[in-house]
Amino acid sequence: MVGLSDTLSTEAPVRTGLFIGGEERQTAETISVVDPAKAGVIVGEAASASADDVADAVAAAKAAYPAWSALSTAERARQMAEAIAGIADERDTDAAILSQENGKIRMEAWVDALVFEIRWNLALMIADEVDTGKTLPVMPGIPVNTEVSYQSLGVVTIIVPFNWPIAILAASLPHALLAGNTVIVKPPPSAPLATTRVVQRVAEKLPAGVLNVVTGRDENMGALIQNPDIAKVCFTGSVNGGKRIMEMAAKSLTRVTLELGGNDAAIFTEDAIIDDVHLDRLYAAIFDSTGQICMNAKRVYVHRSRMQEVVDGLSARLEKAVIGYGLDEGTTMGPLHSPVQKAFVAEIIEEAKDSGATVLEFGELPGGDLAGGNFLRPAIVVDPDPSLRVVTQEQFGPVIPILPFDTEEEAVRAANDTWGGLCGSVWTADPETATRIGSQLVCGYVWVNDHGATRLDLRAPFGGMKQSGMGREQGIEGIRAFQDTRSIGVIDPEALAAMAH
Repeated sequence: MVGLSDTLSTEAPVRTGLFIGGEERQTAETISVVDPAKAGVIVGEAASASADDVADAVAAAKAAYPAWSALSTAERARQMAEAIAGIADERDTDAAILSQENGKIRMEAWVDALVFEIRWNLALMIADEVDTGKTLPVMPGIPVNTEVSYQSLGVVTIIVPFNWPIAILAASLPHALLAGNTVIVKPPPSAPLATTRVVQRVAEKLPAGVLNVVTGRDENMGALIQNPDIAKVCFTGSVNGGKRIMEMAAKSLTRVTLELGGNDAAIFTEDAIIDDVHLDRLYAAIFDSTGQICMNAKRVYVHRSRMQEVVDGLSARLEKAVIGYGLDEGTTMGPLHSPVQKAFVAEIIEEAKDSGATVLEFGELPGGDLAGGNFLRPAIVVDPDPSLRVVTQEQFGPVIPILPFDTEEEAVRAANDTWGGLCGSVWTADPETATRIGSQLVCGYVWVNDHGATRLDLRAPFGGMKQSGMGREQGIEGIRAFQDTRSIGVIDPEALAAMAH
């Protein structure tokens, strides 16, 4: 990709601070950020906020809110456009840092940062829709003209996960700001460095306090959710994490948007097109970021007559996988982010083997200084018992179950028989079949003949059903999630008089 440096070196330790009220702040305590590919290697250090630091961030955002919310949407959009200008200048460095702290290959890290800018600019493109309200006119029995408009909420906290932190942040940050809110961003404690760098560069160009960044240990972060001055929390992460956020927010009646995990089903019908183009799409949908994407395909249901084609097609691609360090030339699959996740994925693969399912594993684990990293060989589990955890739980790793079906009804029932409802996909040569099956999938987003983050329409509302979350991000719906309605009713004297007779 143009702009990606082949000579970039980030061997010097990275250090990031807090950014509160327009000023960078260092802390006595820091978080050491480890390289998931190299045991014991520290990528850098991030500031570790105290409870007082968090309180200061809330106070700074609260102080900045009246002036920011009082601006016209057009003026906020203008300042936001100026703030994002030049964000790409350090993208190569951001990507290299993110690759080292996250583990994914550098190209994916580069795209992570690119999507931040794309989403930001797409939000600005709909600035003229932000203030569009409606009028409810006088009607028999209601002698009132009512204007329904929108208003911002106040101080908003946005919490992002480790896997695509910069891109995910931009699914909500520009929308919250454009709506007139001020924001505190909490990057992931295990991979805070690149995200902090990007957000601070934007925040420095906005009025002090409008955008703040706080990193640190979760135990010091409660006030980002429960402080009475926090109007809303937008959280992307695990289902269990979402439940904890919601429980904490309930104590202060803080609003929440939750974008949580998924157990996405991909359904290949009998007439599905299974050629190199579609197999490449499926492979990316499953194994991008070593399987660590919420909207990745997590279960593949294939008509029994086409099972072998899908298994063979994925196998051929996995045979070419190069497992290794994210910054190394030629690496196509990096490590899992944490030892805990590596252990979980390894466990569910072994469980599938013990059950008698056919498990195909591919690639070679790296040695040398990578021998202690969180690497796993990618795997396909063919026709497992549907009760196995590799089917019922979100793997969040490089393993995929492929299960046969005989009827369309059976496929839809199996796809919906899960706790999650984030995304899904239908693979068929028939548009009517795609619509018929897609409309029955209980999830927030459905693709046809594709699946995954690379094909997400960044203009469309995105979010989950069931335990995959609540609320929507992106688009005008994403902006409305950071607003509330205000109705102003004006009595119409003539209509009122007519009612008296």
